[in-house]
Amino acid sequence: MKNLKTCLLALTIAGGLQTASAQTKAGYVNLFNGKNLNGWKILAGKAEYKVENGGITGTAVLNSGNTFLVTEKEYGDFILELDAKTESDLTNSGIQLRSHYNAAGHEGKGQVYGRQCEIDPSTRKWTGGIYDEGRRDWLYPMDLNAKAQNAWTNGEFNHIKIECIGNTTKTWINGIATAMVVDTVDARGFIGLQVHAISDEKQAGKRIFFKNVQIKTTNLKPQPFAKDVYVVNLQQNVLSPYEKLDGWKLLFDGKTNAGWHSATAATFPKKGWKVENGMLSVIGANGGEATNGGDIITDKMYSAFDMSFEFRMSRGANSGVKYFVTLDEKTQGSAIGLEYQVLDDAVHPDAKLGRDGDRTLASLYDLIPAKKQARFVHPIGAWNIGRIVVLPNNHVVHYLNGVKVLEYDRGSAAYRDLVAISKYKVWKDFGEAKEGHILLQDHGFDVDFRNVKLKELK
Repeated sequence: MKNLKTCLLALTIAGGLQTASAQTKAGYVNLFNGKNLNGWKILAGKAEYKVENGGITGTAVLNSGNTFLVTEKEYGDFILELDAKTESDLTNSGIQLRSHYNAAGHEGKGQVYGRQCEIDPSTRKWTGGIYDEGRRDWLYPMDLNAKAQNAWTNGEFNHIKIECIGNTTKTWINGIATAMVVDTVDARGFIGLQVHAISDEKQAGKRIFFKNVQIKTTNLKPQPFAKDVYVVNLQQNVLSPYEKLDGWKLLFDGKTNAGWHSATAATFPKKGWKVENGMLSVIGANGGEATNGGDIITDKMYSAFDMSFEFRMSRGANSGVKYFVTLDEKTQGSAIGLEYQVLDDAVHPDAKLGRDGDRTLASLYDLIPAKKQARFVHPIGAWNIGRIVVLPNNHVVHYLNGVKVLEYDRGSAAYRDLVAISKYKVWKDFGEAKEGHILLQDHGFDVDFRNVKLKELK
């Protein structure tokens, strides 16, 4: 009987091993052997990693910095798949991609930096978004793809798929397309599993679990991505193949002023603007509104659209991106339209005017203030990404660096009430035209624009 039990146990173990082996997908290899952490090392913080039940458990430690279990090997192009589960909605984590280590960082404590696929079980629901750990902060907040924010399920193992091929990183959570970033840095680096830093005793001891960590590095074929997902493309004035298929067009080609003309003439301004080094730039003129080159507008008019643009301000700058500009209003200064405000809030006096901050950066000028956190405002001299979405039903959303900062319904009773107490009340049906030009404002300050692109919505 004892020998029979021993044989049965041996067969059971062998069957289990065969099952585990069979779970490895064709063309993939396991990054984790299920027994120990050979091929991995811990960097930066003091969180604990150990092997349990054939998986990896990371445990948060009070007053530790971010801690990473990273591969000893570096990878270039790959497709990575794994399963992860958080024990609590207080447990933040992520998967490092093509990342690096600076031993001198964090005052000698060590710093991991590079792109990360976020695991965020909090009410914010940014799992699948792409964060640049230790460097540029958020690249793809999940505000940009709100319909995928419920892909993650707390308390259960979730399947994560990450594709890094060429300069494009794509993420899926439980088969749902979540984020896409086209970047200009990090062609290779290590892969890592994160336990986030904590400073609250309630978070101490909370765990995150990883298993079935598999990678494919040969015969890679990009998986088709869901349609109509916004792409963060950090290349200058270049559309990715996905964006082209999705209907995006460059409004600025990076080389010429084609597609733009003066708001007061049929030609492009002879002074006050320049096209140089891939930028379309306002040349400062002591803060005068439309007194140098004047505003420029698109040749074409637009109705419903998704527009994205990068801008860089000089200290104290004032400018704006206006939409539904018809030129029907006769003004002495800048042309009239709904305006995404571009402003140095800390220096320019306009930030303190208006009502409740409705003249600050990314606000709907003089109508609705932008609700933004300081961490999502890039400093003067750095590039910020603005986005304006006007849906066919006239619902409008402003974003700043990927985060939604305001929304409203054009032509609604609430909208008209705001117009009635604004500077725009003197113009009948302000901002309610069926279509209009896009305008870049000359307010007499040095401001650069690039990656100006638009997708018409039907």
